[in-house]
Amino acid sequence: MKSQSFSIKKRLKSFIYAANGLKTAIAEEHNARIHVVAAITALACSALLRISSLEWCAVIFAIGFVFAMELFNSAIENIADFISPKKHETIKKVKDMSAAAVLASAVAAFAVGMIVFVPKIINLVF
Repeated sequence: MKSQSFSIKKRLKSFIYAANGLKTAIAEEHNARIHVVAAITALACSALLRISSLEWCAVIFAIGFVFAMELFNSAIENIADFISPKKHETIKKVKDMSAAAVLASAVAAFAVGMIVFVPKIINLVF
């Protein structure tokens, strides 16, 4: 086993690798681009509606949760396609379940958005 001494240079490189992964997901995954648009919309609404600090925490966490699930889903789909390029029932189950994780996180984020934004929009309108 290699010695794992702390290295600032290695830590900085890990941020570059992570940024490359995010860039790849946005460039190659249609759903990731949809999540970017949804995130920008949520952040713009948050600023315009002047939400509280606690509401900001909920919105930012929801956005991060959806992106994390989308990235995991994309990684799982890519490795599954590499392992089994042909259709395989078990690979289909794995991919469907990872897609379901994204859906669950998006539904939860939508619920957060409704809880945070709807009362503020109602107050603006009425």
